[in-house]
Amino acid sequence: MNSRKDQFYLEDVKVKRLRSSAAIPAYQTDGSAGMDVKADIMEPITINPGERSLIGTGLAFALPPHLALLACPRSGLALKAGITIVNAPGIIDSDYRGEVGIILQNTGDKPFVVEPGDRIAQIMFTYVARAILHEVEDLDETARGAGGFGSTGAR
Repeated sequence: MNSRKDQFYLEDVKVKRLRSSAAIPAYQTDGSAGMDVKADIMEPITINPGERSLIGTGLAFALPPHLALLACPRSGLALKAGITIVNAPGIIDSDYRGEVGIILQNTGDKPFVVEPGDRIAQIMFTYVARAILHEVEDLDETARGAGGFGSTGAR
């Protein structure tokens, strides 16, 4: 991977290991959008089909007010074992300083075992736009109108 001076970095984010066993995430390739995050658990955790479990990462972050951290599923786990994140993407707010936990759900048909150090999710950083809401009596008209859930005709 290129050195920091060769890359376009937008933000410096503080991360704290809450346990010495926690792994600091890193981009694996120059084109990676997310960083893999690993399970920081003492012993394996089995997630049976249809169940969910909160998996600790051993990490806490100090995000600037204009950033949020998104915890997203890993495509390999989803395809191979039906493992996803229940509230995907999980949103970590800038004012949260506790341990980042990943809520994994087994949508597959076999028990799935999370081992200590397994890559369980990927994290991404995104900018946050804070909105100022203005209540109105009517909204402007559009061609789509109130049509939703497939109303655009796209497959």
